Amino acid sequence: MSKSPSRLVLLDLDGTLTASHPGIIASVIQTFKELGHPVPDEGALRRFIGPAIEVSLRHNGIREEDVDRGVQIYRRYYSGIAAFEDPEHPGHQVPGRLLATVFDGIPKQLSRMRQHGLTIAVATCKPEYQALPVCDHFGLTPLVDGVYGASKDSTRITKAQVITYALEKIGCNAKLGDRALMVGDRWTDADGALETGLDCLGCRWGYAEPGELESHGCYRIIEQVDQLCQAVDDYFDNDHTQH
Repeated sequence: MSKSPSRLVLLDLDGTLTASHPGIIASVIQTFKELGHPVPDEGALRRFIGPAIEVSLRHNGIREEDVDRGVQIYRRYYSGIAAFEDPEHPGHQVPGRLLATVFDGIPKQLSRMRQHGLTIAVATCKPEYQALPVCDHFGLTPLVDGVYGASKDSTRITKAQVITYALEKIGCNAKLGDRALMVGDRWTDADGALETGLDCLGCRWGYAEPGELESHGCYRIIEQVDQLCQAVDDYFDNDHTQH
């Protein structure tokens, strides 16, 4: 870490920093086709963004004995093979993880937070081996102090497990007076934060369904990317009591 984690901001990746639905949905569609299952409708497909892939497969009727195979198929399309047309470069094929864009204004907000003395890191349920090259490709890695994700072997897949792992790796210790905040766009972020004793700042520009962030206990929800740094500053300045 480049600085003390006395004020740490953990940021979700998909739906918070990047609009990643094209690549995720394309990879999910191919997964269901190869498994011989009907492809879920558009609403169900968008709900794949956030939770671990094995969780979403189970939620969408994939039998337990097919889940591991489904995960392997998904990972092949998402990070293994260049199977999808890149809209930014016609005629060029890319894996699903590169079918994404950084939300407008995110780099500026990350830079501002670091200028304000905050430690910032990515905490995602995307496997870390996928998250690292995504952050590299989209220029996010130099803007944060670390990238932490799920494990490839599925022993660390929930947001609470990822948050705990990130806090340990960073050395953020509430008993020593360090404070941390989770920022995310889905129920997984809010639930993971509450489970680990953190508050969650909800982001309306991501993939949450109506009422989702409110019902899962986000202490505040912001509507636009350009509100992010100020909202984080407000949180630490107002000395919120964490759960």
